[in-house]
Amino acid sequence: MADRVHPKDSPPVTGEPGATLSEASAVAPSKPVQPPPEKPVPPPPGAYVIQVPKDQVYRYPPPENARRYQSLTRKKSQRSCCCRCLCWIFGLILLFVILIAIAAGVLYLVFRPEAPKYTVEDIAIKGMNLTSSSPLSPEFDVTVRAQNPNNKIGIYYLTGSSVKVLYTDVNLCNGALPAFYQPSNNITLFQTVLKGPSIVLASSVKSGLVNDQRQGSVPFRLNIKAPVKIKVGSVKTWKITVKVKCDVTVDSLTAESKIVSKDCDYSVKLW
Repeated sequence: MADRVHPKDSPPVTGEPGATLSEASAVAPSKPVQPPPEKPVPPPPGAYVIQVPKDQVYRYPPPENARRYQSLTRKKSQRSCCCRCLCWIFGLILLFVILIAIAAGVLYLVFRPEAPKYTVEDIAIKGMNLTSSSPLSPEFDVTVRAQNPNNKIGIYYLTGSSVKVLYTDVNLCNGALPAFYQPSNNITLFQTVLKGPSIVLASSVKSGLVNDQRQGSVPFRLNIKAPVKIKVGSVKTWKITVKVKCDVTVDSLTAESKIVSKDCDYSVKLW
C-alpha cells in the first residue's frame, strides 16, 4: 500500500492567514537600498600603508615652523617674567615711598619742626682806606644771630663752614663760623672775623664804594655756608648744608659803622 504524502501548508507571509505571495510582497515595507561600498584607492606601487588608530595620531608642527614656534614661546615666557619683575619693583618702590611719607607725617606731628632764623646784628669794618693808592686788606668783624625756635630739635654746627663778604660780586674777605651745638629754644650770637688778602680794586669798584660811602649807604652781600646735623630726640641726621644770604647795608666803612638795612634768606641742601 503506497504511503500518502500530505502537502504541508506554508505559513503566510503577512499577518493575514491565507494571503498569497504576491499580496505579501505588495504589503511588506520596502527597505532603503544601500549604495555599494566605495573601493579603497590602491596605494601607488612601492608604497607602504600603515594604519594607525585614530586616538594615537598626534599633530606636530612642520620642521620649518618648529623653530619659530619655540622662539615665540621663549619670547613670551621672557616677556611675562620681565613684566612680573617690573611689577614687583614698582610695588616695592611705592611701598617704600608710602612708608617714608607716613614716617615723615608722624615725625612732623610729634616734633612740629620750625625753620631756624638768621640775621646780622653788627658789622665792624677795618682796612678799607679808599684814599690810599696801596692795596687794601679788608677785615670785617661780623656778629650773626642764630635762633632755634624748636622745642625738641637741636642743631650741631660742624667744622668746614665758610663766610664771604661781597661788594657787587667782588669777594672782599673770607672766614668761617665756629663749631658749636645749639639746643632747642635757643638764641646764639657768634662773632666771626673775616679777612681778605691784599687786593687792588678796579677803579670802577673803588669809585662806587666812595660814592656809596658819601651817600651813607654801602651795600654788601654776606654768604654763609654751614654744614649741620639735626638732633631729633636722641637721633642725629646725616650732614645737611645750610646756606644763608644776607643783604646788609651800612652807613660807613669804619669800625663804628652801623647797619642801615638787612634782609636774610636761607636754603637747605639735604644731600
